[in-house]
Amino acid sequence: MKSALDEINQFLSCETPDAWIEEAAKPENLALLLTDHAHCEKKAASTAMTLMFRYVDRPDLLNKMSRLAREELIHFEQVLAIMHERGFEYGHMTPARYAAGLRQHVRTSEPGRLIDVLIIGAFIEARSCERFAKLAPYLDQPLAKFYRSLLKSEARHYQDYLFLAESYAGQPIDERVAFFAQAEKELIETPDEEFRFHSGPLIRQDAA
Repeated sequence: MKSALDEINQFLSCETPDAWIEEAAKPENLALLLTDHAHCEKKAASTAMTLMFRYVDRPDLLNKMSRLAREELIHFEQVLAIMHERGFEYGHMTPARYAAGLRQHVRTSEPGRLIDVLIIGAFIEARSCERFAKLAPYLDQPLAKFYRSLLKSEARHYQDYLFLAESYAGQPIDERVAFFAQAEKELIETPDEEFRFHSGPLIRQDAA
């Protein structure tokens, strides 16, 4: 797993800021963290299903996204079970600006649209994997074990998205990946008003 994490850390243009880790590790934020994590898993499954419905003529995509959707829904159920055990209620949350901030750059014509959506999927999965690994040492043992258990599948999801993007592009995608790497870096490092699983560091209320 270390080699996969090393690859992901090389793929991402920045590490999660320490300020975000400190916020995520606060006991009073655990319910919020798990609730948004559950939403992220559900959204990931929805994204995979949307791709399956939109691109019905691409067998590789259908197979990989079908598997990904099933795994993300299992993760969703697992997070809900953890929340139930701890007495946390799952409810509606406003989304982080992270995914929308990446998707605003998606091209409108094909195959550029598909390539961009797949690259964004790779970054979202890679960042999730990186944050699972970063958070685990600061969590209680059962939750840390669960987060570490997610690393393998999340790393594979990142690889699947990137493989599909490279396959369907028919040409190198390095420049496009670099573009989204910079956009993702800015979203991760720029302060946010609300704490979320994919947010940047929280804006301090006492900041000038």
